[in-house]
Amino acid sequence: MSFETVAILAQRLASILPARQLALGAFLLGLPAIGVVTAFGIAPGTVVDPFERSSVVVDVSLAPLAPRQPSPEHRYANQERVLRGDTVAALMARLGVNDNEAMAFLRTDAVGRRIFRQLIPGRTMQAETDESGGLVSLRYFVGRDTVLEVMRGPEGLAARERASSAASRAFYKSATINSSLFAATDSVGIPDAIAMQIARVFATDIDFHVDIRSGDSFSVIYEMPYESGELVAPGRILAAEFVNQGRTYSAVLFADEEGNDAYYELDGTSRAKAFLRSPVEFSRVSSGFGRRFHPIFKNWRAHTGADFAAPTGTRVLAAADGRVVFAGWRNGYGRTLELKHGGAISTLYAHLSRFSAGIRTGAHVKQGDPIAYVGATGWATGPHLHYEFKISGIHQDPIKVVLPKATPVPARLRKRFDAEAAAAGSRIAMVRETPSLRFE
Repeated sequence: MSFETVAILAQRLASILPARQLALGAFLLGLPAIGVVTAFGIAPGTVVDPFERSSVVVDVSLAPLAPRQPSPEHRYANQERVLRGDTVAALMARLGVNDNEAMAFLRTDAVGRRIFRQLIPGRTMQAETDESGGLVSLRYFVGRDTVLEVMRGPEGLAARERASSAASRAFYKSATINSSLFAATDSVGIPDAIAMQIARVFATDIDFHVDIRSGDSFSVIYEMPYESGELVAPGRILAAEFVNQGRTYSAVLFADEEGNDAYYELDGTSRAKAFLRSPVEFSRVSSGFGRRFHPIFKNWRAHTGADFAAPTGTRVLAAADGRVVFAGWRNGYGRTLELKHGGAISTLYAHLSRFSAGIRTGAHVKQGDPIAYVGATGWATGPHLHYEFKISGIHQDPIKVVLPKATPVPARLRKRFDAEAAAAGSRIAMVRETPSLRFE
């Protein structure tokens, strides 16, 4: 419909319709016209420019596409923790290392082969590889202060030990025990390694097998070392407080002039005793000292030690510093270890599944060192540790024998200790009085 036709129709409607209907009709008639004008603003076949167009095809020769070669800049980083029973080969596989040359280097290099002797569960290993799994670099955090590093350079692989550049972050936590120490530490995000340290620090006063009660509480300040944003060691407790059955025990870490550190009460007395009350972490006393009905021979006999029930493979710790005087098989005791300590004291550990690395007759151990693992060898009806404590060859009750304290803070260091202990006590009080506070 043309614009002229629309105008003629409008004039005819005006002669026969009232004004209001006329306005509506004009609007409705105008809509198609507007649509037509809009849709056909340029009529079909209209030439808008005079230029002619044509297609030109040009053949261009291209170089053959070469396969992409792996770039040395493409590196892949991974990190793993050493697991119990791990081997270097298993760790390398999890890290994505597929490099026979690197494995041969680690076995023969004087520094690199130390990795095979120092695989300790919980420690960290990092690796960088190329696209084919070739080793570019390897870092094994031997301890808090040392890193064993392997690097590939223009002349091949080289290994060295260097000082760690890890920086420590402090954490402040507190919790109340409802069922167990581990459940309480888990509830506030405390790592298991720190939970174990809490048990060890207070083990000379608290028997964590039988003394823990619902409602006991603790507060702890601990540090964790990080390098390149990664945790490189389990960390350690700086200060702690444990309330057990209404009695409060404290601990603060203090180092002497030579860097040797130990835990002390806030009054300067040593947190340690000459002997641990229990040589097994987190077990229970299944049979005490004295006469008992023997479960195998079905008669009453003297029981010369205490039995600690625990799963096979649980670590057994040295009760005190000492020297191994026997490590082998002893009749009904099965696999047995005996330590000689200062004075006339000796301790015996029986029914073991195996000994720790390096444990042999004549070896020296420190208090708390892992020396063996719980088992059920010899005359045993289930996995447990039989533990004996003897003074001048006479058996004593390991649970009740009086354990003397170790040496307190030396007088020459007392002034510095008092200042550090006061600061630690203030921080612990802050954590204790704000139980909902969890910060770092």
